[in-house]
Amino acid sequence: MPSANPWLLLLLAVSAEIVGTSCLKLTQGFSRPWPTVLVLGAYAVAFLLLSKVVDTIPLGITYALWSGIGIVAIVVVGVLAYRQVPTPAQLVGIGLITAGVITVNLGGQIKG
Repeated sequence: MPSANPWLLLLLAVSAEIVGTSCLKLTQGFSRPWPTVLVLGAYAVAFLLLSKVVDTIPLGITYALWSGIGIVAIVVVGVLAYRQVPTPAQLVGIGLITAGVITVNLGGQIKG
């Protein structure tokens, strides 16, 4: 049986992590059962998929993409869902993170 495309798995893992993180506020400190189940389930799916991705894509690249895409997406969710508008300095930082993720990916494969 052919294995799944690791880049697709990474995208799905990041998506699951974004869902989980986006719903963290709804758990009210894990005191609300259904949002808590959603968050924990989303994180479980994210880490399961991530564990498959690192079999193919180098760990550093995987984590750079995972964290970089996740940060940018959660900032967008914060703006749209929670009206949390970043300051100009925070936007510069997010831009630098994005530039770093792009640079890491353009740098080629890690040797090892």
